[in-house]
Amino acid sequence: MVDTILNSGDTAWMLISTALVILMTIPGVALFYGGLIRRENVLNTMFLSLVTFAIVSILWFVYGYDLVFGADLGGIIGNLTNPFFIGVLESKRLASMAPTIPTGLYAIYEMTFAAITVALISGAIVERMKFSAWLAFVPIWLTLVYIPVAHWMWGGGFLAQLGALDFAGGIVVHLTSGIAALALVIALGARKDAKLLPHHLGYSVIGAALLWFGWFGFNAGSAFSAGDIAVSAMIVTNTSAAVGMLAWMLMDKIKTGKPTMLGALSGAIAGLASITPAAGYVNFMAAIIIGFVASILAYTAVSSIKPRLGYDDALDVFGIHGVCGITGTLAIGVFASPIINSVTTGGILFGNFTLIGVQLLAIVVVAIYAFGMTFVIAKVLDKLFGLRVEEMHEIQGLDINQHEESGYRLS
Repeated sequence: MVDTILNSGDTAWMLISTALVILMTIPGVALFYGGLIRRENVLNTMFLSLVTFAIVSILWFVYGYDLVFGADLGGIIGNLTNPFFIGVLESKRLASMAPTIPTGLYAIYEMTFAAITVALISGAIVERMKFSAWLAFVPIWLTLVYIPVAHWMWGGGFLAQLGALDFAGGIVVHLTSGIAALALVIALGARKDAKLLPHHLGYSVIGAALLWFGWFGFNAGSAFSAGDIAVSAMIVTNTSAAVGMLAWMLMDKIKTGKPTMLGALSGAIAGLASITPAAGYVNFMAAIIIGFVASILAYTAVSSIKPRLGYDDALDVFGIHGVCGITGTLAIGVFASPIINSVTTGGILFGNFTLIGVQLLAIVVVAIYAFGMTFVIAKVLDKLFGLRVEEMHEIQGLDINQHEESGYRLS
């Protein structure tokens, strides 16, 4: 029988987890991305994450939460029964999908996932997209891409009904943001100078450390209780991040002769992104394999495939988040353990060959939808407002031209 009594321990853990995931976006993503670009664009890049969080924070409670977690309508979207969150806080009811914590807590926790998903996309388009165009893109993409996909996987939609699993966002967060980033940069076009010129890796180190720290709320918090699954998720999350970092350093050493700080940070994020969908379903050994394989695949995507295909994904959102989201989602079909989590009958290692097929189907469906819808959104916005800044503004930097500010003292 499902426990429907408020649990103070679970509630405390989820309050902490919510704060940890907020920390991932502001300042985690903002600092991580901000250190990786030219100094003339540092404020604009950070601003993209901050303003995204603000927009999503409002729209999620206006209609987003209901459309994701409301009563299922044909497997496609939730029923909008409480616009503007009317009456929800007053009712003090417990969350239907996490019945030991308040509905409001469940809602704001899920809001943080929506916010970071959109913020991640910004890393692909830095140094060339109009700030005004981004302000228009955020609410439209949230509404037309994130909300439907989140319902399909987490709100009882058709992919969930088919048995697809995504513990903390391999499909909903990393695949959608990575694929959307790819579509958006193809629509937007390459920068005038597409070289990666990190102006302050120290910022990025702090940002990555905050992401690693906050990711415990992201993954272990997705257990929605302070119990064994949360503990397991925390251990495999840390393990995959550590292995991912070391694997990328190894590839750097093999290819260039020297490990790099940027490579180490990228590997850690690859390990974190890849374990996200599987965190509540797999054991320690699986986490080692997932982190290692995903980091190697992401390294290959960034160092070989991107230059060959020529798309300008500035901070490798697709190469890391998209590729690792796919890797971790498929890994569930291999390593998922009913001993770790009884919600699944297991993957291939436990004799179940069906799950990996369902996982692959979910990846294909979401990838096609996210790419197509994002590309259409970008093209429409380009026709209406124009996506790109003027060429001279791009050369001079967006801080001064988009905001009349500078991250550093001009001399």
